[in-house]
Amino acid sequence: MNVTFVESFQSKILEFYQQNRRSFPWRMTTDRYAIMVSEVMLQQTQADRVARRFPLWLERFPDVQTLASASLREVLDAWSGLGYNSRGQRLHRAAAMVVEQFDGCVPSDPARLIELPGIGAYTSRSIPVFADNLDLAAVDTNIRRVLIHELNLPESITPKALLAVAEEVLPKGRSRDWHNALMDYGAMELTGRKTGIAPLTRQSTFKGSRRWYRSALLRELLKSGELSREAVEERYADCPYGIGTIVDMLVEEAMIEEYGEQRMLRIAGESGGGGGK
Repeated sequence: MNVTFVESFQSKILEFYQQNRRSFPWRMTTDRYAIMVSEVMLQQTQADRVARRFPLWLERFPDVQTLASASLREVLDAWSGLGYNSRGQRLHRAAAMVVEQFDGCVPSDPARLIELPGIGAYTSRSIPVFADNLDLAAVDTNIRRVLIHELNLPESITPKALLAVAEEVLPKGRSRDWHNALMDYGAMELTGRKTGIAPLTRQSTFKGSRRWYRSALLRELLKSGELSREAVEERYADCPYGIGTIVDMLVEEAMIEEYGEQRMLRIAGESGGGGGK
């Protein structure tokens, strides 16, 4: 790629960032645990909502050891409202693995990070980018759209090929600023509506979906402590997917557990009925 063109592209994005940068609480820290939390929260939740919840999470679970030693109930209660409760569960498991395998220090190596639950290809790179300013490229939906539009790339470009391009245009030593700048430019200036560039995946409608029923059931169990399977099946008799199959899936995922002759249901890890608090 032409050096002058790359430098011009970098200047354009960084100048926009200098004049229009957004302020978020996770941009005020380089603590790797805090960055991991924010990156998992941001995976499928709007930044403004995460901005309200992120400081509250850190008040409740200020470090990886505190999170690892918390109960699943405490974690799901703190996660409530952020969507996809399984992300909160995986973050909880990731914290336990960090304590057990990495002496309580979140690793900076993407190859180690990707071994943790809930940490995929993008997040394994974004954590060291934002925590350590590591000269790595990380491509999310906003960044993908900016690169495709500004560099005249085909929308059909493979993730691997796009990552190679992203590495090529990365200004060395400025990885943290660069990725924040690309995200802000994509969110504020070069939106999906403006460019017509579709994301690789779209979020399905929440109301009435399997996720909606999963979330509703978990919310009830967090509130009441326990419910019988029979009561759940009566209460959610209108579930088009069969509430029994959703219960089975939550049990298999170790989100909830079933016990006793009456087939009672509760959040996994509870040591008895009545809410576990």
